Amino acid sequence: MEWWHVLLILFASLMFLLVIGTPVAFAFLAINVVGAFVFWNGALGWNQLILSVLDSINHFTILPVPLFILMGEIMFRSGIAGKQMDVLDSWMGRIPGRLSLMAVGGGALFATLTGSAMAGTAMLGKILVPDMEARGYKKAMTIGPILGSGGLAIMIPPSALGVLLAALANFSVGKFLIAILIPGLIMAALYAAYIVIRCQLQPELAPSYNRKKISLYSKLQATLIYVFPLTTIIFVVIGLIFLGIATPTESAALGTVVAFILAAMYRGLDWPIVQESLKSTLMTTVMMFVILTGSTAFSQLLAFTGASSGLIEFATAFSVSPVIIIILMQIVLLLLGTFMEPLSIMMLTVPIYFPIVEAFNLSPFWFGAIMLLNMQMASTSPPFGLGLFVMKGVAPKDTTIGDIYRAALPFLCCDAIAMAIMLAFPQTVLWLPKFMGE
Repeated sequence: MEWWHVLLILFASLMFLLVIGTPVAFAFLAINVVGAFVFWNGALGWNQLILSVLDSINHFTILPVPLFILMGEIMFRSGIAGKQMDVLDSWMGRIPGRLSLMAVGGGALFATLTGSAMAGTAMLGKILVPDMEARGYKKAMTIGPILGSGGLAIMIPPSALGVLLAALANFSVGKFLIAILIPGLIMAALYAAYIVIRCQLQPELAPSYNRKKISLYSKLQATLIYVFPLTTIIFVVIGLIFLGIATPTESAALGTVVAFILAAMYRGLDWPIVQESLKSTLMTTVMMFVILTGSTAFSQLLAFTGASSGLIEFATAFSVSPVIIIILMQIVLLLLGTFMEPLSIMMLTVPIYFPIVEAFNLSPFWFGAIMLLNMQMASTSPPFGLGLFVMKGVAPKDTTIGDIYRAALPFLCCDAIAMAIMLAFPQTVLWLPKFMGE
């Protein structure tokens, strides 16, 4: 059987299961079980399938995932984010769209503390939306900035999705987490620039208001009490990895310990919060590990049948620039992002995309960062981006899903500009990892 016949059968079967409403994890399980039996020597294929599943989760590189998730859950549920936002607000002055800019600043800050786009979106929505509505902000300047900024948790370390992508594609987790830092900051800068420019052109979107003057001493004091201690987590999570002092797993463990200590110091930690955090972490981790095992088995199935090598030969046979192929890959990801969630997209595409990237001798860090940005876009892409529905849950009751779609589009455009910058200037991704050594 030709390689493209195998590829067509596997993907047609998979898409059929997804269309009829089969959960993604179970759809991949069914394809892997049947495919292993048909293409992998019957019952012996099942034995190989079990071994590949066990091997996919039995290694050190994916241990940071549950630890980063737990760290984010503790920071989210302990309620210490509100004071940070108050401090950030005190430094904003009378900048146009100041509350929207707070969403960007808060999103960048929370990204280093939560590692979860959904948690960041929910946190920012609960803290900022009521105040924004009370100040007369229009939905374009309330919902949009929160949607975009919440997704920064995907592109600013510690990114749980970034760790999972590195594990799926089998490259250095530590270097990848550092590689995505500059692209994440570029995205935040683009969001901020858009907000300021649009609020200058349309002041009615974000009406200015007078607020009580706060002395410099009070600002510095509040910053020292509520913000400075959190830099400890940022240093532990990012700094120790960059300096080569700790592995991602070690930094994740230390960051989690520090998160517990800070939550206790701010009197936001009790047994029910610990229970809920552990429960949520367990559920999310199990889901991610199911995704990981399914993707690994699917990748091996494609390799054994020759579908992967056939697809690589097909892709490299075209006399076009590899960048064109990369752009076409991203278009496919964007289309998938309109009706699939990021983990499912990664599960489907990583086994196919990264062998092609390797065949073109392109940096997996560079391509992985671009792909991760695409996953961020997927989470806020109409009609089914998960971030859209999280936002619907925390937005005012009169907010329609159409309002959320319209608010998200300008920030998706900012993401597209950031992706173009990364495509045109690969050093935005590759510069920082060079300083980490081997």
